[in-house]
Amino acid sequence: MRANKLYANIDKCVFAAEEIKVLGCFASSAGVRADPGKFKAIAAWPTPRSQKDLPQWLGLANYLHKYSAGYAGLAPPWSDLLKKDADWCWERQHQDAFDAIEASLQRAPVLALPDESKPFSVVCDASDYAIGCALLQDDAGGRERVVSYQSRQLKAADRNYPVHDKELLAMNYALVKF
Repeated sequence: MRANKLYANIDKCVFAAEEIKVLGCFASSAGVRADPGKFKAIAAWPTPRSQKDLPQWLGLANYLHKYSAGYAGLAPPWSDLLKKDADWCWERQHQDAFDAIEASLQRAPVLALPDESKPFSVVCDASDYAIGCALLQDDAGGRERVVSYQSRQLKAADRNYPVHDKELLAMNYALVKF
């Protein structure tokens, strides 16, 4: 390391650990999982009561979106509440979306570590409000494992596309993300 002018603080080094914390995630030979403390924070978070509360909760949920299949498809009911001059009116649809995202994040899988020597597969989907994709790869046992989930809400113009164009948009999104 010194020959390349790289230095390490021995107090910050971890040796022979089965799992290490890196950038708010835990990495091991089994894959990458989110910090359980973040899931506890999501579960303990009270229902938003104002326009100020919702973006705070969404910030944490968005941070964990890569562990949730179809995350962007669950969030559209909040679009109107997030607008600058919107009146705050928390309704059943908002609570259902809140609960669905919370449940989705509680079921978050351990994401597989990508193996560049093996082929990947991509699954894409589109709905009226969102597009999403998953990067998959078979593990040593032949089981298909998720490497990453990605999704986003459709822009207003994208919502006017016919179904097959939305599916193509999802494929393009997957190619850009992965």
